[in-house]
Amino acid sequence: MADQILSGGGANGNHGVAVNIKDDDRDSKNTTENSSTCIFLTVPFIQKIIAETLGTYFLIFAGCASVVVNSDKEKVVTLPGISIVWGLAVMVMVYSVGHISGAHFNPAVTIAFATCKRFPWKQVPAYVSAQVVGSTLASGTLRLLFSGTHDHFAGTLPTGSDVQSLVVEFIITFYLMFVISGVATDNRAIGELAGLAVGATVLLNVMFAGPISGASMNPARSLGPAIVSTHYKGIWIYLLGPIAGAISGAWVYNIIRFTNKPLREITKTASFLKTSSRNNNSS
Repeated sequence: MADQILSGGGANGNHGVAVNIKDDDRDSKNTTENSSTCIFLTVPFIQKIIAETLGTYFLIFAGCASVVVNSDKEKVVTLPGISIVWGLAVMVMVYSVGHISGAHFNPAVTIAFATCKRFPWKQVPAYVSAQVVGSTLASGTLRLLFSGTHDHFAGTLPTGSDVQSLVVEFIITFYLMFVISGVATDNRAIGELAGLAVGATVLLNVMFAGPISGASMNPARSLGPAIVSTHYKGIWIYLLGPIAGAISGAWVYNIIRFTNKPLREITKTASFLKTSSRNNNSS
């Protein structure tokens, strides 16, 4: 869920690129082409993809199971209970695999980090695919366990207008990504508390936004149940809102990250965004 959580390095994924001995210009060209694709064949990268798939599976299984059980057992879990389950699930999975894959579990987070140059774009399709697969498998498991006459939809649906849910999803995902950027990418923060901070943010968001939009904050969280149940009503809300909110949250944090420097120093040699990007890569 957060890149660089529990790790001290830069953005994940710039490891394992093969370097071949070049004998002539043709070999040089082949080496350049191969080095851009070899990253997808390395054991560390495969481990990251497996970690993202399993982490998303267990996150969605636990969170959506709380929703299904609450519907199936006469509201026994309650809204506060569902919120706590989501928050705890995020927290424990961040601490479990954050040091392996960065613990994104969320296409919106992955895309937001990529736009800030804190995650390589060439790895985004693999990460997003792993997250959607994990969510779909978890939703399928729940569908098998709770099938029959009481077939409960574990996905997200707007209870009011589409615009209301879109705005809510944008705001809560902005809030989530802002927190992730603060605790997981700024070396001045206490990185060991990242899982607790992110989990608590998810808990808070689900508590008040769950009855309105379902508090997705995660396109994979909404896509998995929708694919399994072939129920796509309002799915665009849960694709557009979280992705736009995450990108905005990440960039707004980048703006305030450097307020300890004088404005003339920030804008002295280049535009603010270029300076921010350069400082991000060096931090």
